[in-house]
Amino acid sequence: MIQRNETATRADVVIAGAGIIGLATALALADAGLHVVVFERGTAMSESSWAAAGMLAGCDPENPAALRELSLLSLALYPEFLARIEELSGETIPLRTRQTLQGTDHLPFDLRALKAAEAEALAPGLRTGGQSFTLLDEHSLDPRDLGQALPAAARAAGVELHEGVAVNAVHSGGDGVVVETTAGPLTARHFVNAAGAWAGSPGTSAGASLPVAPRKGQMLAVELPGEVQLRCVLRTPELYIVPRGGGRYVIGATVEDLGFDKQVFPAQIDALLASAATLWTPLRGARIVETWAGLRPGTADGLPVIDRVAPGILVAAGHFRNGILLAPATARAVRELIGGRRPAVELSAFRANRFDGMKDAETGQA
Repeated sequence: MIQRNETATRADVVIAGAGIIGLATALALADAGLHVVVFERGTAMSESSWAAAGMLAGCDPENPAALRELSLLSLALYPEFLARIEELSGETIPLRTRQTLQGTDHLPFDLRALKAAEAEALAPGLRTGGQSFTLLDEHSLDPRDLGQALPAAARAAGVELHEGVAVNAVHSGGDGVVVETTAGPLTARHFVNAAGAWAGSPGTSAGASLPVAPRKGQMLAVELPGEVQLRCVLRTPELYIVPRGGGRYVIGATVEDLGFDKQVFPAQIDALLASAATLWTPLRGARIVETWAGLRPGTADGLPVIDRVAPGILVAAGHFRNGILLAPATARAVRELIGGRRPAVELSAFRANRFDGMKDAETGQA
């Protein structure tokens, strides 16, 4: 059982990062009775969480197999997660779609391929391009709805959220940690690195070598007039088209290793729209209304890091494309680790030290 420490430290838990992973974790810990302080270098929910498409893609055949158990737990937790946010914030977070039409070149054995007529009935104007399509029971939401509600919910639960404050260094020792920030130091029993694409920075990673790096994704939103509209997400390994309602669609996304660059290039946006319109022909009449780029926190194997890396120091980062999906289960796992309980799912695939052999190979060390 987690016990709140009232006297020994200024906080029970300090979290770096106020994206969906950091704030979901903060909310879970605050609901367990802990005093939680979150530092965000910019504005809460303004980086990859804001930029995401919002697909709860727990059954995406392109996901690494090692994500499946964590994904299924997160999907099971999502109704309770959204209800708690809505209760605390007073904001509604509607589900925008409830199915996904998934295209793939290699359909897993446990999924049924739709007949061409079935697929085209779900997406009139679909051009399969020789791919097989299947229908997944998968929801999506608008991350910008979460961006409004989750910070308010965390604060209502008692979380101290400090925006515009960066973590510069973390020192582990004694009965807790000292967190050095641009607003001064703070002591705590535990520190959680949930800094997203910035999680591998020397200060935030508490001196450890944490190979989390930004993976740039350019995206666009379009408006489509007329009677022919999609009611489900349309996704292939190369792109996705996510309905937002009212004839608005999100289309994405590139995957680029360009550091922290978030510049949007019209040629790549045009290429994304052209590919989407080739897949679903009604988009030929769509109008671009917004473009943006986000920085996904990626790792070499596409899996997150959810682990205790030093006494009092934990990491919850590197969720790449699946931060929105995996937030409730990640928050549950961190709460269990801090509380000294066995996590509900096996976390060995997400240990930070899994990259050690890779680093040795790169440097030629034995």
